[in-house]
Amino acid sequence: MSTIFDIAGSAMNAQMLRMNTTASNLANADTVSSTEAGAYRARSPVFATVMANAANAGGVDVNGINESQAAVPKRYEPGNPLADKDGYVFGSNVDPIEEMANMISASRAYQSNAEVFNTTKTLMLHTLQLGQQ
Repeated sequence: MSTIFDIAGSAMNAQMLRMNTTASNLANADTVSSTEAGAYRARSPVFATVMANAANAGGVDVNGINESQAAVPKRYEPGNPLADKDGYVFGSNVDPIEEMANMISASRAYQSNAEVFNTTKTLMLHTLQLGQQ
């Protein structure tokens, strides 16, 4: 039964990282830069399934965090102090609607794994109580 806790715990940690990454994306959605290279790009974690074996319970592993390769928007704002010599600033390529959908999905996945965790705990307690009767 402890392997269930390990699997659910690793999934909860992965979803927490996903929520934190999404929150960072949302926080930087309206940032601007004077260069295209300096513009904030949306980030997303990359997950991998860890298969169970004798040494490992299985679960979810984080393989890294990818940066979006989508184009960053270029806006003409000559009065902006970050504008380049031609008067352009470069915004982030974060899509707030997509990020909110990601946040909801990550939150629900976290809740589901927390429920697995709690259900397993309850089943273990009931199993222990069977021996008392």
